[in-house]
Amino acid sequence: MAETTQPTQPNPTATAIDPRSGFCHQTKTFHSLRPPISLPSPSQPLSLSDYTFALLHCSPPSPGLSATPFLIDSSTGFRLTYSHFLRQTKALSLSLRSSFPSLSKNDVALIISPPSLQIPVLYFSLLSLGVTLSPVNPLATDSEITHMVRLSKPVVAFAASSLARKLPSLALGTVLIDSPEFQSMMNDENGKDYEHERVLVRVEQSDTAAILYSSGTTGRVKGVELTHRNFIALIAGFYYLRREEEENAPHPVALNPLPLFHVFGFFMLIRAAAMGETIVLMERFDFEGMLRAVEKYKVTYMPVSPPLVVALAKSDLVAKYDLSSLRVIGCGGAPLGKEVAEKFGERFPEVEIVQGYGLTETGGGATRMLEPGESKQLASVGRLAENMEAKIVDPVTGEALPPGHQGELWLRGPIVMKGYFGDDEATAATLDANGWLKTGDLCYFDSDGFLHIVDRLKELIKYKAYQVPPAELEHLLQSNPEIVDAAVVPYPDEEAGQIPMAFVVRKPGSNITEAQIMDFIARQVAPYKKIRRVAFINSIPKSPAGKILRRELVNHALSGASSKL
Repeated sequence: MAETTQPTQPNPTATAIDPRSGFCHQTKTFHSLRPPISLPSPSQPLSLSDYTFALLHCSPPSPGLSATPFLIDSSTGFRLTYSHFLRQTKALSLSLRSSFPSLSKNDVALIISPPSLQIPVLYFSLLSLGVTLSPVNPLATDSEITHMVRLSKPVVAFAASSLARKLPSLALGTVLIDSPEFQSMMNDENGKDYEHERVLVRVEQSDTAAILYSSGTTGRVKGVELTHRNFIALIAGFYYLRREEEENAPHPVALNPLPLFHVFGFFMLIRAAAMGETIVLMERFDFEGMLRAVEKYKVTYMPVSPPLVVALAKSDLVAKYDLSSLRVIGCGGAPLGKEVAEKFGERFPEVEIVQGYGLTETGGGATRMLEPGESKQLASVGRLAENMEAKIVDPVTGEALPPGHQGELWLRGPIVMKGYFGDDEATAATLDANGWLKTGDLCYFDSDGFLHIVDRLKELIKYKAYQVPPAELEHLLQSNPEIVDAAVVPYPDEEAGQIPMAFVVRKPGSNITEAQIMDFIARQVAPYKKIRRVAFINSIPKSPAGKILRRELVNHALSGASSKL
């Protein structure tokens, strides 16, 4: 890690960049207002594992690696200290090289398992060997898994024994990670001195660290190819731009209710390791189990998706548990409504909501809240991350727009993906020749450089000549005390083209009617944004990241099956 280089960015004259918004009037580009972070030279061989562990050793947690737990199993309370974790990671790396001599750098390993203490050990071991991780959703159907296998071409799989049946036969077979054999591969009980053995694999930063799968909410699932350097750039920002109060706060304990196969959960795991934090893992998520874990393990921080913020703000279960240790929740994955954030703040006045925005294609990070006071910008998702640039592009004219104007968000910087694995056509449609990633999100920057998400461009409802953002209506619906959750989708209409239709989950005991809901919205929006159709359902279908699966709702609405949801 000795050799470093300053981030390379276009260097327009300083006077051309607005110091408040970061907007350059010459290039029509937004620049990060954060201090630039030095990154290792791109030519320096360096794996994400080695970089993470180097940062960990630079400022180890107090009272030391041997006493500080890195991982805690929320259901059993079993703890894995940092020292034990590092030894297991090295032992597994050496065992894998011994057991699979043909397993080579840049080979792909498919991983399918619920969260467990073995998964982080496996991730870091494979990364140190230069093997590309390909973690998939344990709930994926057989056809979805077949598609992902065809896409990423793994040579070996690591699976929980209950899920191995879902996998096809691979060249190097399937390893059961909950078997005694795998446990012995992680342990150094056979007398070897792993402390002084080295895993000698030359991993380039440009090598692919992981193939993570896009949510597929707008089309067929794609494999997002993220390099070691993509994640190194992400971690460096979090590590070197820590808040002052973080350095003097009690030891951070994070509950990670997010799946480790998803970019948000994957990145939060690596970030915690670099910063010496403790992570509490949940094998199966349930809301009350999450509350119990916060109380039991004195959790200080939680990364969540907006539906969890809604539940924390509204659920009667919350009062049963002592959540006083909680200091910060990091919210991402989908836009969070200002009304919901305010309601959460009323219930948890001591807890700060820190919002961020990212895509699988940016390793999960692109904007975030950092400096004191930024979290008060409830309607935004923070400012552009360090070393990043952005444009707001008019979807019709292609013109780059200044602050206050809505358009498609384009991003460029060291965290942007290499491309879609094995899909040159999709890569070319999303990444232009100058390295700009077209996000597909309708956004704007305000005059202070805060990013505001309006909606997905493809999800805007076309009512007559107007465009209606579903997210705006959903936030209003969620602010109603009689509504637990809601989603808005387009419904075909002969006269208008499309009309906004709401799917609503009523609070238990509520008898709120379709007419009352439509009137509630009509009083708060322009006439063209009115909800004109309502269906009541038991729950809103969502992806693991908390994104509403609108296509599923549209299909149910068109089939007349909404009552069966």
